[in-house]
Amino acid sequence: MSHTGNILVIGAGIAGMKASLMLAGASSKVYLVEKLPIIGGKVIKNEESFPNLECSTCMVAPIQQDVLQNPNIETLTYSVVEKIEGSSGDFSVVIRKRARYISLTDCIGCGMCYEPCPVSLRNEWEENLIDRKAIYVPCSGSLPNVPVIDSEHCLRLGGGEDCSLCAEACAFEAINLDDSDEIIEINVGAVILATGSATFDLSSIPNLGYGTLPGVYAPMEFERLFASNGPTLGEITLRGSDKVPESVAVIHCVGRREQKYCSAVCCMYSFKFARFLKHKIPSVRVFNVYSDICVPGKSYQSFYRSVEGVDTEMLYTSSIGNVSVSESGSGLKVSYSDAAGSLQDLNVDMVILAAALVPDPGVASLAEVAGVDLDSQGFIKAVPDGSGSMETSREGVFVAGTAEGPKDIQNSVVQAESAAGQVAEIMTSGASSS
Repeated sequence: MSHTGNILVIGAGIAGMKASLMLAGASSKVYLVEKLPIIGGKVIKNEESFPNLECSTCMVAPIQQDVLQNPNIETLTYSVVEKIEGSSGDFSVVIRKRARYISLTDCIGCGMCYEPCPVSLRNEWEENLIDRKAIYVPCSGSLPNVPVIDSEHCLRLGGGEDCSLCAEACAFEAINLDDSDEIIEINVGAVILATGSATFDLSSIPNLGYGTLPGVYAPMEFERLFASNGPTLGEITLRGSDKVPESVAVIHCVGRREQKYCSAVCCMYSFKFARFLKHKIPSVRVFNVYSDICVPGKSYQSFYRSVEGVDTEMLYTSSIGNVSVSESGSGLKVSYSDAAGSLQDLNVDMVILAAALVPDPGVASLAEVAGVDLDSQGFIKAVPDGSGSMETSREGVFVAGTAEGPKDIQNSVVQAESAAGQVAEIMTSGASSS
């Protein structure tokens, strides 16, 4: 069997970056492929991470820099893996590096190209809370700090119009509107899948008002409201107005009944939101509407106890499935059944829905490309051998982070280190036997 010491990591979130750095530190050549134009994953959308409420950007930015500066890591942003053939120790991989239209080496990130662009779109990275241009970086502090052109909505690339205003504004000639996709073929000995997860489709439960009532928010929308680099620069105001909420309800376990599993992290970020709100708006009243609480571990229990009855009032409901949200005057009314089964109404200004974590929408196609099995919930399945192995159903292909199932940052890192350790082991054994 031929053997190569190169390694492919798909997904540049916290798990993918950690695995890449660990393997690069063992002198392996790592190809880190990320479909987005930036690295860091969803962690960089958070202002603070539980249970210690440490600054997420402060935690992740050094890791991002280490990845981008490591000579043993070739970071391929705005790229997708199209084919993985072969076997453990000798995989042939085809990667499509999508046209960015901006030179990663010539651009200095000055931002002078943004304003001339006549196109205005909702910024999906910012949870559609703010607009962006057709040439953009997803958010302030993005790494690499180099924009990308949305070719679908660019007047020239997508509309066939004679527009080159962004290129004319660039003093460094970093914009190439004739750029094209690049096909890269590599050989690797092992693969780590770390493509993350998504959140439950809240609009599929119409009685909760998401998408129809402007005061109802998804969890990541609220994260971006609180974030200092977010669309409101950390000011918590109601959608479409400057009004600061005086009362907020956080509804737990949204999607748990439909998904038939507990995501574990939702309770913790719900309590984190209560702490956020009281920190920014000391007079606000916060209510956590729940039917069950999941706070595993001593540190999580300690955080929960510090929030319970201090930053939030806990309201038990006999069934989350019966909770509904409706308009009430200028605010919202949350209706729920209490422990005795009696219907209760709660009037608030804002509602945050604690949504379950679900498989990433692209995981099925990734599983097909990688030749691996999914579990009954649709996440990438790790071989259940009792040892904590992160190997999938295909030998030489491993999984880490929330691509394998719901988990917090700490456990994502643990899995990344485990997967990297197993990859290093097979690389060493393969090299010695070749």
